[in-house]
Amino acid sequence: MLIPSLINPPHILDLDPASSLADAVTNMGRRVLLLDWGVAESRARFGVGEHVEHLLVPLIREVGEPVALVGYCLGGTMAIGAANLIECERVATLAAPWNFSLYPHKSRAALQDMWRHSEPAARALNALPMEVLQAAFWSLDPERTVKKFASFGKLDPTSAQARRFVTLEDWANQGEPLPYPAARELIEDLFGRDLPGSGQWQIARQPITDRLGGPLLNVLAADDRIAPAATAPAGASVAIPSGHVGMIVGSARAKLHETLRRFLDPACR
Repeated sequence: MLIPSLINPPHILDLDPASSLADAVTNMGRRVLLLDWGVAESRARFGVGEHVEHLLVPLIREVGEPVALVGYCLGGTMAIGAANLIECERVATLAAPWNFSLYPHKSRAALQDMWRHSEPAARALNALPMEVLQAAFWSLDPERTVKKFASFGKLDPTSAQARRFVTLEDWANQGEPLPYPAARELIEDLFGRDLPGSGQWQIARQPITDRLGGPLLNVLAADDRIAPAATAPAGASVAIPSGHVGMIVGSARAKLHETLRRFLDPACR
């Protein structure tokens, strides 16, 4: 089961035939389910943990047998949460944060400042719009954001490289708003108080830990600014020279696919 973040649409994990993670795992002989969290209105009451409790865990249970979870970004954090509540065959996280206090202080402060300004409106709307979240991502590395658009301006607009850039930017700027309870938990409890990293995160009144009984592999993007490698969960890890999105759809994906192929082999324990 491929578990995307609550932020941005899930199709980054099945972007096109050339870079689909779903296709790659299918070619490993696995039946693949790609989770779509659905429209925000249908889950407007759910925080991050409640998405795990009320949506992810029941879906895993519905499969009827232990499932291997592969979670990307916040989806990896949530996959570990689910594995605390229901038996899973194994868990792989891809560029997933866990120790939120290890984000650069400047990044955490900028996110909290954004929340102070946007929280009243988000509370009134019962959602945090994608545009606000996207601005927060840009603030993590504004220089790189400017550079990537400057590089795009030098491309042949009819080239495959230019088309891929547009496809990724469309994905990055799409997505459902984040339900207010999930936005509040993400920014105040995870980034603000680091409940997962400090061992205080609870889902369904159960303590959640990153020290699972079954196999866990954390695949890190070594050049990640969205989920820096230092914030990864405990356990075995493999670092891939790449950025947050490039590991999934860029040239580094070959290394990712090979790493997952070895980990998802039933003989791997």
